[in-house]
Amino acid sequence: MRGTRSTGAPHPIREERGDVAEHVIAIDQGTTSTRAIVFDARGSVVTSAQREHEQIFPKAGWVEHDPEEIWTNTSWVLEAVLEQSGLSAGDIAGIGVTNQRETAVVWDRRTGRPIANAIVWQDTRTQPRVDRLAADGGVDRFAGTTGLPLATYFSASKIAWILDNVEGARGAAEGGDLLFGTPDSWVIWKLTDGREHITDVTNASRTLLMDLETLDWSDEMLRMWDIPRSMLPGIRPSSAVVGEVVEPAPAAGIPIAGILGDQQAATFGQAAFEPGESKNTYGTGNFLLVGTGTDIVRSGNGLITTVAYRIGEEPARYALEGSIAVTGSLVQWLRDNLGLIRSSDEVEELAGGVDDAGGAYFVPAFSGLFAPHWRPDARGAIVGLTRYVNRHHIARAALESTAFQSWDVIEAVEADTGHPLEELRVDGGMTKNDLLMQFQADILGIPVVRPQVVETTALGAAYAAGLATGVWADHDELRAHWREDRRFEPRMSTDERDRRRRLWRKAVSKSLDWVDDDARVLMGTTDDGGSLQQS
Repeated sequence: MRGTRSTGAPHPIREERGDVAEHVIAIDQGTTSTRAIVFDARGSVVTSAQREHEQIFPKAGWVEHDPEEIWTNTSWVLEAVLEQSGLSAGDIAGIGVTNQRETAVVWDRRTGRPIANAIVWQDTRTQPRVDRLAADGGVDRFAGTTGLPLATYFSASKIAWILDNVEGARGAAEGGDLLFGTPDSWVIWKLTDGREHITDVTNASRTLLMDLETLDWSDEMLRMWDIPRSMLPGIRPSSAVVGEVVEPAPAAGIPIAGILGDQQAATFGQAAFEPGESKNTYGTGNFLLVGTGTDIVRSGNGLITTVAYRIGEEPARYALEGSIAVTGSLVQWLRDNLGLIRSSDEVEELAGGVDDAGGAYFVPAFSGLFAPHWRPDARGAIVGLTRYVNRHHIARAALESTAFQSWDVIEAVEADTGHPLEELRVDGGMTKNDLLMQFQADILGIPVVRPQVVETTALGAAYAAGLATGVWADHDELRAHWREDRRFEPRMSTDERDRRRRLWRKAVSKSLDWVDDDARVLMGTTDDGGSLQQS
């Protein structure tokens, strides 16, 4: 099957099955792991499977993944949930795919193999190229077209780097032999055995290559980055039947009916469809999205303008986004780099051993600061240290940094929209941490609301696929599935809240202007050369 069918249109495979399939599978290809989750028609989890993949750090500031490992894990978790649930391919109405955004995979269409490791969204090796472009017109040089600032975060500079630094890549690309995709494109290409090279509007809007108004690749941006159009996937709606599974064999024939970048999927899973509705996802990083409907709203306060979703042939919906690079990955850093904890779950107990952070503040600017600052020259800093501070205080400061960074982007949202948030809907793995959620409410001064299903990223992908295949009729039906788990009310006094906010701002100021020529030499990042690990 090739091409896109309109949303809700009869699907030949489903007609052959008697149109009885009421389960949906979400594939969630994230930064640290890949999961598959089976949902029933009530939006409840039936079963799930998950596998982590290696985080590859060849140099300071470089972050890579092995695309072949990602595909192996994707195939494994998909087969696992079918076996665990006792369901066959014929019992599944559709698959929705959600993914880490901005990460760049480049592969050879002839061999089906990546030409190098994927460059992950956190990677900062392309900063010199970004700086050169920003020197003429500033970081917002292309924001009018793409909605995005010039930053290493987005895909375009990563694609260009691969073409310029992997032997033979430029010639192969110009000859039409190389394909690019964010992880959704790579996974779908593998699922369909090379029949579909596609993405959706939400992922395309994160490349620095798509025109927000036309929802097509921008010739201007392609020329600017010297990227052949032939490399790029076709852009599809977020909810529509776009192909069917060929591999792995147990899943063969299941329609692929939804594609959403992970943060847009989480917004979908929170049923935040209307303008002004928002969510904050606590994952590897944190991402606040607030919908703006069919209006493209430009931020004056450091936020990103992005596509929220597109249902079939309906007009696209847009959002403002506050992207924070390091939150959950800071807990992983405490575990893997410092050995303060054995598992990520232990951080709450460790942080709960003290009443506060002992005057310490942790600014985790490992990849610079993203929204609302957009300061690539920043680096991580722990300030306010005294002999009194111990491992408990460090753990607490790490958790509190997530709440403070979220406050930064929420302030920017309120400044852009002119409307204060009355409450914050949250999701993602870190929201299971009650200590963090309470501190978040305290530092914001508004209720923080956690839903019963906190893994809303996968749920959103399932919703998109289920809308396209008739499992659910409309947005109202999806809203009916949302259930509140717990509401955290602020308990901190206004004076204390203001004092902590001021100290956080002071801490952020201490992390700036760190990256200079001396720092680049010591980090081994004096230029944008080097080579990727070959796959």
